[in-house]
Amino acid sequence: MKGVMRFGKKGNLSPRYIGPYRIAKRIGKVAYELELLQELTSVPSVFHVSMLRTCMDDPLLIIPTEDISIKDSLSYEEIPVQILDRQVRKLRTKEEASVKVLWRNQFVEEATWEAEEDMNRRYPHLFEFGEVPN
Repeated sequence: MKGVMRFGKKGNLSPRYIGPYRIAKRIGKVAYELELLQELTSVPSVFHVSMLRTCMDDPLLIIPTEDISIKDSLSYEEIPVQILDRQVRKLRTKEEASVKVLWRNQFVEEATWEAEEDMNRRYPHLFEFGEVPN
């Protein structure tokens, strides 16, 4: 979408929400201005209600911006923590091995399936002890 800033990667690995941030004022019937941190000055401070979520009272569900390490380009690097599972899918002419990866700042339910070869090339430390589950 033109004019939309994204925090990091697209798809499953992008953070769902960042915050919490205090509401500075209501603008019209469907928009709110938020009190954003100084490091987010390039992000517009007015948001439509569809882009906002109620702040959860459980501190485990809140990911502070410092933990995400947002760069000046408003992107961040997601770091894999653990390989949870392994599967081999049979395609027409070949077999493709995939691993289920748990990422930092993500819950187990949000783990993603990635190509084993690619993960082994980029993050060999996850495969050092041969602990990849079958």
